[in-house]
Parts: sequence; structure tokens; C-alpha cells
Amino acid sequence: MGQQWVSTSAGRHLSGRRKEHTTPEVELRRALHAAGARFRLHPRLAKGCTPDLVLPRHRLAVFVDGCFFHGCPTHGRKTPWTGPNAALWEDKMRRNAQRDARSTALATDLGWTVVRLWEHEVTTSPTQAAATVLSHSAADSHLEPAASAPHAQADPATPEASHRR
Repeated sequence: MGQQWVSTSAGRHLSGRRKEHTTPEVELRRALHAAGARFRLHPRLAKGCTPDLVLPRHRLAVFVDGCFFHGCPTHGRKTPWTGPNAALWEDKMRRNAQRDARSTALATDLGWTVVRLWEHEVTTSPTQAAATVLSHSAADSHLEPAASAPHAQADPATPEASHRR
């Protein structure tokens, strides 16, 4: 059996965090809906691949990644972990990155275009984040794509495709 987490006052605020229906996710959904997009929430595309939402008509799988738990280069942790749970946190963040890469690969293998957005990209401008998502859809006259954000890329061949690398 592995090491056990030690409860600390510094980490108490992290317990009970939502996995679904987070504020950035809801803001993105509102902006997408306002732009005319229709989507499904949290569909399981394959074991280990459950996007936050999909636009089935466009074969788009959208993930809204939290800056802390997914290692945002702007807002993620920049110093080594300390304290009694340091090794556990390092392992958790490594597994999160591996899971994200696996989810992206699974969805891509199934024919979905994957769009990953950072939490801060959505909260800064939900409308711009929605435009980024819609810019990856096939040309549709009823959707209103605008200029896309610089970090969200869908082409897996580009280095920016997975914003964690």
C-alpha cells in the first residue's frame, strides 16, 4: 500500500472540489449556447475519456482544464512541493498530465477534434473561449466563430496542441 495523505490546514480548501459543472465550464457553456452551439455534457467517449462537453455535430471534444490541478504554465505551481504530502502531490500532478494526454489521444483516435482550454482562458473571456472552440468546427453558417485564443490548439501535430508540453 502506498503512502497516506496527511491532512493539513493548508490543503483543507482543496477537499470537495467539483469535477463537473465548475464555474469556468458553466461560463463556457453559456457562451457557446449564446453563439448557437448545441452540445452534450460529460459523455464517456471511451474508458478514461470523458470531455467536459462535446459538440457532436462538429465532432469536437472540449476539456476545460483547471490551472492548479492540470499544471497551467501561467498559473500552475512553479516551486517544488514541500510538506508531508510533497511526494504525493508530485505523483498526482504527473498522473494528471498523463491522463490528460491519454484522453486527448483516445478522443483523437475516435475521430474527435480535441480542444483544451485553461480555466483562466475561460474566466477571462467566456465569449473568446467559445469563439476558440467554434473556430475548430467545420464551417457552419449558424455559428458565430470569432478570432481564436492563442493557447487553444486542436491540431495534434503542433507543439501547442497539448498546452502542457
